[in-house]
Amino acid sequence: MPFSLWISLVAICAMGAMSPGPSLALVLRHTLGGGRAPGVVAAISHALGVGFYALLTVWGLGALVVRVPPLFQAITWVGAGYLAWLGIKALRAGRAGALEASAMATTQRQAAREGVLVALGNPKLILFFVALLSQFVTPEMSVAAKAVIVLTAMLIDGGWYVLVAVSLSHSRVLPWLQARAHWINRLTGVLLLALALRVVAGPLGGA
Repeated sequence: MPFSLWISLVAICAMGAMSPGPSLALVLRHTLGGGRAPGVVAAISHALGVGFYALLTVWGLGALVVRVPPLFQAITWVGAGYLAWLGIKALRAGRAGALEASAMATTQRQAAREGVLVALGNPKLILFFVALLSQFVTPEMSVAAKAVIVLTAMLIDGGWYVLVAVSLSHSRVLPWLQARAHWINRLTGVLLLALALRVVAGPLGGA
């Protein structure tokens, strides 16, 4: 892959990773609930989910999923249901307030699971990759070049959210955020529920 083309790929992946949304809120929540380690684990596991969709794209399976409405709708409903469940959990924790630290406590195992599933539960990532990453894939492209595309998407996504988790877990930042944890939980819950509704509305609106 020419270097100039790779730079364009990097720019697209960076814009996708840095846009605010439920993924950022999830990393923030796990960082607040367990400190730096769960936040970093959530970031890395989210990147694995992104890498899975990138792999589908370079194999051409992402476009196939989009072209098969029943399959895409099944992924949509399962993903939306999981995102809505996470959103409700966050809202319930938010009502408990910052005085009950256990209400938002988290573990590395939980962070790993939710990081992957939030990425996989968003089938609009398939649309993002099919619309954008597929432009970098050609029939004659080598396996090594396809691997570069997948690894680039994963490393940029994971690197950005690891940076977020490390920055937020700084000793001067974390106490300030934890004092406002109930508001952050509410924001996380609203974002996850909004994404669930948007995921459901997308395929239904296009049907």
